[in-house]
Amino acid sequence: MRKDVAKLAGVSEATVSRVLNGVGPVREETRQRVLAAAEELRYVPSQLAQSFARKRSGHLGVIIPSLPKVHLFSTYYFSEILSGIGESAKEQGYDLLLMFRRPDEPRDYDLLFRTHKIDACIMLGLQDLPEERRALSRLAEERYPFCLINQRFEGEHFRTVDADHVMGSRLAAAHLIENGCRRIALVNGPLTYSNSIDRQRGYLEALAEHDLTAAPDLIYGGNFGRKSGYALAGLLAKRIRTGDIDGIFAANDRMAIGLLQGLREAALTAGKDYALIGYDDSDGSRLTQPQLSSVAVPFFEMGRLAARILLSEDSGQEEGAGLPLQLVVRESSRLERPLTK
Repeated sequence: MRKDVAKLAGVSEATVSRVLNGVGPVREETRQRVLAAAEELRYVPSQLAQSFARKRSGHLGVIIPSLPKVHLFSTYYFSEILSGIGESAKEQGYDLLLMFRRPDEPRDYDLLFRTHKIDACIMLGLQDLPEERRALSRLAEERYPFCLINQRFEGEHFRTVDADHVMGSRLAAAHLIENGCRRIALVNGPLTYSNSIDRQRGYLEALAEHDLTAAPDLIYGGNFGRKSGYALAGLLAKRIRTGDIDGIFAANDRMAIGLLQGLREAALTAGKDYALIGYDDSDGSRLTQPQLSSVAVPFFEMGRLAARILLSEDSGQEEGAGLPLQLVVRESSRLERPLTK
């Protein structure tokens, strides 16, 4: 078929290939003649052949952590971000290539680029570990296009799309304080995530602004999973009953829901015996009883922006740091009566 296009346009097959694949110098008159011939013969070039000719795969890679017993696509965080990435990728004519990485696997991200498996890459769920820093530094040195979502590496200048989690956490803690809480526990995620560090910083800033003591024994560590919140409920229940804790800020909704369930089993009700606020404003926050107060994070827009920054030719120097957040107040943090101090 390419031979027929060449014959009709009066050029060589090599010229037809250069025009249709967009590579190499071709006179505009010749290019138009080839395109007209291809349209007349209804010739559609193979996408695979075009990819090889351009050394372009047409794939936007997305690196996702492989976590045992965690259904990532059912979690609000990943599903929203991936939906946003997918929308932007489609607009730019790219397909998504999802790649799962176990913690013990080598970080050979540069190999994905060198073998033309992907043209650009978005990283989700990375932790600040030495091997991760080395792998990302290799990508940066080779000038491969990649972007991180919801994670920063202090001291590095990797392209990142993130939300203002310091401000979001200040909003959450300040809301509890303004509602009468004075002994507020923080149930945080691992500090290998920059957003966990930001949440702790925002929490501490809110306490300081209201002249409250930031006691180290009020900070608990979870892993962002519902079970980790549930496991801490017993410890917190004892302190709630004695009045030592009157409010809880959980660093994501999944942990908050686990706490809500565990504390209900201990005959303690959010909004009555203590105040509780989560983070993310996931779909699950509206399904709990009572409904969960939370901080809304624009995960869909974060994914959409990351892909647009990498793939859109007119994105320029578009910034993706510090996207704004919104406090969403529901029943779990609305105390029926002021707590006794």
